[in-house]
Amino acid sequence: LVTHTHTHTHTHTLTCDLNIMNSWSPEALVRKSQEAKEQAYCPYSKFRVGAAVLTSDGTVFTGCNVENACYTAGLCAERTAISKAVSEGHKSFKAIAIASDLEDRFISPCGACRQFMREFGSQWDVYISKSDGSYKLMTVEELLPCSFGPDDLRARENH
Repeated sequence: LVTHTHTHTHTHTLTCDLNIMNSWSPEALVRKSQEAKEQAYCPYSKFRVGAAVLTSDGTVFTGCNVENACYTAGLCAERTAISKAVSEGHKSFKAIAIASDLEDRFISPCGACRQFMREFGSQWDVYISKSDGSYKLMTVEELLPCSFGPDDLRARENH
């Protein structure tokens, strides 16, 4: 794993969820995930998570976790961001960044989110970050090795 540490003293206000990043950087994507974290609805866990997903055409969609009194009905930030992108017609992704308030370790997607990301490919980038903006780069494949995906269902049709 490659660890990058970057500190930024300036902040950007995200005025809308949909942005085009013509020349994107991992740092910018992590920053957008940190901004998305501010909208988290987490009255039960108090654990804020934000995500920013970059589509193949350079569009960025953000999401935050949305908890529910019926705990299992809650939605993670990663699935929120990806669902927003898919609902707008995007199904091809370059990268996703994930942010939380954790200071001592990198936020890692849960198993359900790993499988959700896998639905859209195994070779796109995942930036897991700490609250200071430092991050690690992984791929969906590294997060979910030996995974089950759409091709596995298509293989069954050929028999």
